[in-house]
Parts: sequence; structure tokens; C-alpha cells
Amino acid sequence: PGGVEARLRTLTRVTLPLSLGAGVVLFGNAVVRRRPLVPAFGTAVNLAVAAIPEGLPFVATVAELAAARRLSARGALVRKPATLEALGRVDVLCFDKTGTLTEGRISLRRVSNGSRDAAVEDLDPVLRAVVAAAVRASPGDGPQPHPTDRAVVDGARALGIAAVEGRAGWRPLDDLPFEPGRAYHAVLGEDDGGVCLSVKGAPEVVLERTTTWRRAGGPVPLGPADRQRLTDVTDRLARRGYRVLAVAERSARSRDDLDQSRVDRLELLGLLGLADTVRPTSAAAVRALQQAGVEIVMVTGDHPGTAEAIAAELGTLNGRRVMTGPELDTLGDDELATQLPEVGVFARVTPGQKVRIVQGLRRAGRTVAVTGDGANDAAAIRIADVGLALGEHATAAAREAADVVVTDDRIETTGAAILEGRAMWASVRDALAILLGGNLGEILFTLGAALVGGDSPLSTRQLLLVNLLTDVLPSMAVALRPPPGLTPDVLAAEGPSSSLGSALTRDIVLRAVVTAGAATTAWRLARPLGTQAHTNTVGLVALVSAQLGQTLVMGWRSPLVIGAVAVSFLALGAIIMTPGVSQFFGCRPLGPVGWTLALGAAAGGTAAAVVGSRSPAVHAT
Repeated sequence: PGGVEARLRTLTRVTLPLSLGAGVVLFGNAVVRRRPLVPAFGTAVNLAVAAIPEGLPFVATVAELAAARRLSARGALVRKPATLEALGRVDVLCFDKTGTLTEGRISLRRVSNGSRDAAVEDLDPVLRAVVAAAVRASPGDGPQPHPTDRAVVDGARALGIAAVEGRAGWRPLDDLPFEPGRAYHAVLGEDDGGVCLSVKGAPEVVLERTTTWRRAGGPVPLGPADRQRLTDVTDRLARRGYRVLAVAERSARSRDDLDQSRVDRLELLGLLGLADTVRPTSAAAVRALQQAGVEIVMVTGDHPGTAEAIAAELGTLNGRRVMTGPELDTLGDDELATQLPEVGVFARVTPGQKVRIVQGLRRAGRTVAVTGDGANDAAAIRIADVGLALGEHATAAAREAADVVVTDDRIETTGAAILEGRAMWASVRDALAILLGGNLGEILFTLGAALVGGDSPLSTRQLLLVNLLTDVLPSMAVALRPPPGLTPDVLAAEGPSSSLGSALTRDIVLRAVVTAGAATTAWRLARPLGTQAHTNTVGLVALVSAQLGQTLVMGWRSPLVIGAVAVSFLALGAIIMTPGVSQFFGCRPLGPVGWTLALGAAAGGTAAAVVGSRSPAVHAT
């Protein structure tokens, strides 16, 4: 609703009666002046037909295809060109920070045993034991599919720490894979001393399953004060931007211990701090989206402190707060709807909670874009107004659910897609202004000259010639070209209601008045200087040239627009000045005076259009 197609239907309902009405008025004028009825009726019908903008159904499609092609060159593959319309309406972007705003290369940076922490370059034997236990709690040998596991294993390898450190003869037997709802990875293995269960995952989840804490003198009971102390350490690391993992172990009796209901009574060894550097270009991309009126919402499974630190660094919070998944579950739909505008970060959320957030935003009337790359993201991607699958490693489920596949996973490319969608509306507005404004100018000039002179100044063939020269190539060239000078703050004003609303109406009226005024001025000045055919030819040249001049001003930075205008103008000159061809179209070759009158009036009208226009595109040029 409110898209290009709906707006075009509205414009058609207006232009069709207007064109038919112009034909009726022209025929009535001929009847009142006692002109021959058959030629008068033919001219009236031809005006009505010629005044209908034939290119109207193609403008939006051409603009969408051109925008989709430009995006493909930047690494965003649009599944359907019509998706560009929805991209241009997006006002909320939900994304996970990992890889979207950051480098996507998580690395192990700090290790803590709860009492002290150190950088990985300065680990003592106690802290090395924490890392060794984390390696044991990771998937087995081979490439690590999850970036967190990859960071732990690669970091340990760089430090020369192996799973067997502290557990001689260690070998894994089975594992319980990481899942967002579980929030930890557990591995059951055995060493020379027996069977052992190793776990690493979200601190708040692992701490709930621990009963003791490994200290210098051996394991000690984990009391409320100790839990609060460990929580404070976790929060402090998270606020510094680290992704925090807790590591715990315990002896096991059998393989039956590797069950979600039996992963408990663990002994906490310590915490790992992993970091993913924010890309320098991400902040600029976020600012551009915000300037364009797009609200940024982070929806992540990370620790609230980590997510808040990244959001603060990028300036996406803007006074809003952080909400966690467990908090979200306590709210009903109505309560969530009232709190959504106050939340800038959703942390520790599950895929199901992500879906609920998107649904809440859409119910609030927002146009939502969602990014993701995993199978767990597919549901949220599908129900969003625009779903974007990120990265060349996006799962098949995410790609199938998405409207746009971003071949890299950078927010810069995602932002470019949204801004291109906004710019597409500007292209459509400019092309429609050429079609509708030019045709309305033809009607005004034809009716005005007929009411003054008695006969229509344009014959059937001349009306069709005007449309051929001013509608087909120029309007399509404007729709194809990337709108120049549209900065993010200007693009904030672009969209279906604004671009195709009062702004389009203003541009149509301005173009119609300028075109009709230029043609009428040239026609009136030429009347005392020659025959009726000569006068009408001057008016025809001024009419076409005024439209081409305004098109050139609109798209002078585009070689495509310049070429289209040049071809149309040269074709006009050839038709007017070639004997036989000129007579076929009911024209007469013009001399220097005729060309001066026509082009002078067209240049004056074009200048008036530049002065009178408040279009962002014209101001930018």
C-alpha cells in the first residue's frame, strides 16, 4: 500500500479524465467557431490520446531495475526489483553486531579466573588452565564452524596451549552442540584420570549450573557473594567491549552425564574475554542511515554489556536502553509495544524472541529490515518487510528467506541498499514529472493557442512527435540514472508519500506551466512574422526544447541523460530542417529568427524552472 503501483493508479485516474476533457474542450472550441467537424473531431481525439503518458507504466520498473543493477555491482543481490520500493520505505534496521559492524574476526584477548585477569600475552599457569579447559569444551579437531569456537581454538594454538594441558591423555568422546536456547557447548571426554565434562558458554547460564569455584587452595563452595563477584567481573569485561565466556568442568561417571538435564554441579575455572574490533567505516555507515531517518536496533545473542558497549561506540543508543531476552519474555504484546521505542539494544535474545521483536515493530507501523546469516535467523528475515541475508557464508535457509542477499556482511553494503531504495523514489518522481508535466504542458499550450487562434497549433503527427522526442528517451534516461547530490539527510525526505505526493505534484505543475509558457511565448511572438504553419513550427520547437532543457538541468551529471537529450534535439532539428520530412509532420523549415525565438523562449522557461523549483535534486545540481 502506498507504493509506486498504487500512486500510478491514482495518477492515471487523474490524467485520463484530464486528457479526455482537453479533447472535449478542443472539439467544443471548433464547434463554436464553426470549423469543419470531421478534422476538428480528429484533432480532439488525437490530443486526448497523445496527452496520455504512454511511458507511465514503465517508469517505476525501469528505475527499480537500474537501482538493482547498481546494487549488484556493490555486492547486494536483489531477488525482485520491486523490493527496492520496500527498501526505500525502511525506517528500522535490526541487525546483529557480529560481522555487520565489526571486522568479523573474533580473537581471544583476556583471561580471568575470577580473582584476576590478564592479557593473553601474560598468562600464568592458572590462567593457562582456563584456556586449556575452554579448548576441551570446544568441538573436536578440524575447522571450527562457529566463530567463537574458532577464536578460542586459534588463540590457544597461538599460545601453545593444548587440550591435554592439565588433562594427560585427553580425548573427546561426545559433545552437546551449542544452540542459542542452550547458550553453552558441552564436551564429554576422558583422560588418564577418568571421564570429564567440560563446558563453556554464556556466564549467566554456566554460573547457574556451577556449585564450586576453583581457587589456589582447591575448589570452594560458590556462595551468593562469590556469584555476585563473578557477575561484576563479567559485566566489567563486557562493558569494555569483550564477549565473555565462562568455563567450567567436573568429573563424570558415564556418557549419560552428557544430557542437558545433567549438566550441573560444575566447578568454575574462569572467564574468557573475546573481542571483535569495530570497523572504522561502520560508524560512518550508521550515521548515514540515521541521517536518512533509519533507526538502528541491535538484536543480538551477546552479553548486554558487550552489546551496549558496541552500541555506545557507534552512537546507536541515542538515550535508549538495553533489554534482555528474559526481560522480553515477561512482557505481553501490548507492554512490549509501549516499550519498543525506548529500546536500542536487545541482548541475549533467541531466534523466537527476534521474531517477536520484528512483529512488534511492524504492528507499530514501522517498516522493518532484518539482517541475518543463520538458519535460526530465517523466520525473522522472512516476516520482515525486507529480509537481508548477510555474507557469502549465509545458510541456504537464510538466503531462501531473504529479499536481498548481501555478498559481504558489512553494514556499509546494507546501508547502500537502503539508501539506493530511497534514491529510487527520487528517480521515479523526476521521471514522472517529465512525463506528466510535459504532457500537461502540451495540453495547456494546445488549448490556449486554440482558444486564441481558433485552430489547434499542433497536428496529430506533431503531437505524436512531441511525445516521441520528450517522453521516451529522456524520461527513461532519468529513471535509469543514479540521482545526483542526494545526501543521506536529503534522502530522509524521500519515500512513497513524500516523493510521489506533494513534491511530485509541485514538480508536475511547475514543468507544465514552464513548458506551456515557453511554447506560448514563442508562438505569440512568431505570429506577426510568418504563416500559420511557420508560427506553429516555432511553437513546436519551443515546446520540445523547453522540456528537453528542463530534463537536461535535472540530469546534467548523467552521460545517459545528456545523450538522450542530445539525440532528441538533433532529431527535432533534422525533422524541422529536412524538406519533405518537415512537410510530412506539418512543419516548415525555420530561419535564424524562428530558431532564435523558439530557443530563446525555451531557455527562458528553463531558467525560470531552475529558479522556481525547490526539488532536492535541482538544488543539489
